[in-house]
Amino acid sequence: MWGDERGEPGSAGPLWWLVTCSLAGTLLIVNLALATPAFDVPLLAGLVAATGQSAALVLILVRPTAATALQFLSVAAFAVAIPPGSWSTWPLTVPGMITLIVHIGLIALRTNWRVAVTTWWASVVLLILAVLLDPRGRSITDAVTILILYPSDSIFVLGAALGARHWTGTRRQLAQARRDVEAEQGQRAVAEERTRIARELHDVVAHSMSVIHMQATSASYRIKNLDPEAKAEFVRIAAGARSTIREMRQLLAVLRDEGADAELAPVPDLSRLTELVESAQRAGVPVELDEAEAVRGAEFPESVALAAYRIVQESLSNVIRHAPGARTKICLDLDGLDLVVSVLNEGAVHPAQPMEAAGHGLLGMRERVRLVGGSLATGPRDEGGYRVAARLPIGGDE
Repeated sequence: MWGDERGEPGSAGPLWWLVTCSLAGTLLIVNLALATPAFDVPLLAGLVAATGQSAALVLILVRPTAATALQFLSVAAFAVAIPPGSWSTWPLTVPGMITLIVHIGLIALRTNWRVAVTTWWASVVLLILAVLLDPRGRSITDAVTILILYPSDSIFVLGAALGARHWTGTRRQLAQARRDVEAEQGQRAVAEERTRIARELHDVVAHSMSVIHMQATSASYRIKNLDPEAKAEFVRIAAGARSTIREMRQLLAVLRDEGADAELAPVPDLSRLTELVESAQRAGVPVELDEAEAVRGAEFPESVALAAYRIVQESLSNVIRHAPGARTKICLDLDGLDLVVSVLNEGAVHPAQPMEAAGHGLLGMRERVRLVGGSLATGPRDEGGYRVAARLPIGGDE
């Protein structure tokens, strides 16, 4: 709103223009109405000087230096145009003096205090020079009224304007400080919540996964006469538990340290889709991976590759939970600058758990897709089963 320290004006809003134009118009009318009948100023000279003074007020909003020059020229014109012996506050008319005072106030509001004080001093010097160099030979005693009245009134307006500006600036700084404090408190609350979540995950989920891993690892020793196929199954369960624990630790590290470098831990990408497919197949889901040749040879941003991997992972998890035994097909292809990922499954072969109305898995997929600027479509298929289709821009944010 205010000008900067170089004295350039800030952007003037509609209210500034409305108030300034109203003041300028009112003072112009008063100046024109009184200049000739009350102060004997020639009509043409009064018209030019009054118009210049009022126009200078509006010009302050965009060009304060040019506006001050125009104001001073108009004041000088009035000083010369007022005839000797006329009733006036020479070298200004009363409306002209008020206009000049308003000009000083607007300069103080629209520029910095150095420019405002310099402009005020320049206006006082201008009036003194106009009196001393008067071409009509009037003495300084003829101008004693204006030389006392103008400085006292204008310095009051200047001080009030600078005080109002300082008060407004202080309020703005306090408001900004409050916003900064609130933002810091919000960040602290987020950090505390992340720590709490990490603690809960560590105490509950990570512990439970550790128990599963221990039980699966020790099963071959605890259970007698365990057949080779069951032993192999427990080995796979233990491997899955170890992988989950490893990813859980990475997640806990991220939650505890918001600025943690994501590259410190390996991030799943499309090269690990085969592992997902094999894991789902071992869980009894016939899965087919159809990866276009263009996808195999392409390099994707880390965020896009991770999003695609997690979408496939969550989709397969949903199939295992809600449609066990359903034939599933994973398709990856390039469409222009987009990576298109789709997971299609048929109806469940075995009894399934009911699909939750608003599972966290689907919400998580939508959030990952949103973060890379893509789109996601999910829903039942007409021929039965379920469909998950994501379009991920290759140029998405890292």
